[in-house]
Amino acid sequence: MNILITGAKGFVGRNLVENLKAIRDGKNRTRPGLSIGEIYEYDLDSKEESLEDYCKNCDFVFNLAGVNRPKDASEFIKGNFGFADTLLKTLESFHNACPVMLSSSLQATLAGRFAGSEYGKSKLMGEELFFDYAARTGAKVYVYRFPNLAGKWVRPNYNSAVGTFCHNIARGLPITVNDPAVELELLFIDDLLEEMLDALEGHPHRAAYPAAGETLDGAVFDGLTPRPDENGRYCFAPVTHKATLGYIVKCLNAFHDQPETLMMPAIPAGSFEKKLYSMYLSYLPKEKVAFDLKMNCDARGSFTELLKTAEHGQFSVNISKPGITKGQHWHNSKWEFFIVVSGHGLIQERRLGSDEVMEFEVSGEHIQAVHMLPGCTHNIINLSDTQDLVTLMWANELFDPAHPDTFFEPV
Repeated sequence: MNILITGAKGFVGRNLVENLKAIRDGKNRTRPGLSIGEIYEYDLDSKEESLEDYCKNCDFVFNLAGVNRPKDASEFIKGNFGFADTLLKTLESFHNACPVMLSSSLQATLAGRFAGSEYGKSKLMGEELFFDYAARTGAKVYVYRFPNLAGKWVRPNYNSAVGTFCHNIARGLPITVNDPAVELELLFIDDLLEEMLDALEGHPHRAAYPAAGETLDGAVFDGLTPRPDENGRYCFAPVTHKATLGYIVKCLNAFHDQPETLMMPAIPAGSFEKKLYSMYLSYLPKEKVAFDLKMNCDARGSFTELLKTAEHGQFSVNISKPGITKGQHWHNSKWEFFIVVSGHGLIQERRLGSDEVMEFEVSGEHIQAVHMLPGCTHNIINLSDTQDLVTLMWANELFDPAHPDTFFEPV
């Protein structure tokens, strides 16, 4: 399957191109039914004559080209209608009725705050152009009205407030939030790409856009919300997230502070927070990619906290000098894992009130996790005369200096 992508250097285009290449080259095996041949990348700086060759030979078109921040409003029509017209006429001239996807916008609904939007009007004209083309040629058209798009490579200070926030907060620059209560609906790029691949495989999610005030099964529609409908005229990406500007900024500030606090926010699989954190990290400047950790050093070696979580404990790394014994304490309810990753050592544990000592010889040559049991005093001994002993440690709760739950007792 040969695929034409217009607007290939834009935010969605770049992400789509790289992910299609990964499938084509066998690096992404999640879509075994897709066989991708040529990927035709067309953008503003492409030669116009190449469009004819691409339209002649393509088997699917992603039309992502468009204008959203012109110097003059008249450019909306040229960018969002004129090129689409050229594209479809070129396909038709070669009798190529392959499926065509159109990247439109919620603004094309002209509902609510988008009433009177010149950008929305130009997008609506483009939509109708595609529907007319489908009726005339029999080609399948997939028209998507995207909400706010988010994810890696969004251009800051352009048309994405979230992209601007990520860019500025990552660099310690000021941001402006006029109303923290304003809610955004965000479609993250990974979810968008999954829908694009669904469309490529011929099973996009279809929907209708009920008019504002229309009701169905007790729900009142606002003109902006897609209603899933397998026979719907439009298509939509089913996974989006809604969040207020205030909450978005709160999250981004927590991400920014993580190298200092070591606190990793909760980021469940598929959550808004996980996707926003991934987006934020893509904006880090080089000087923020690596950061120092506080090493607590003495003659015995060092102890460094790596990562903390509110609900799942903390991670640390302990370095013991040759011949050194560390630990010699017990906990009431705290438990830990010790994982030696380098060196040769001995872990000892003894239940309080007992003389029986459990011993575990550990080495970076054979990595194991050893439980430090509640109510058992424990230690770790570096058995080497020359090599440091490096141990990754996990505790089920954060260390609280006011309530350390740590009591000295030799094994």
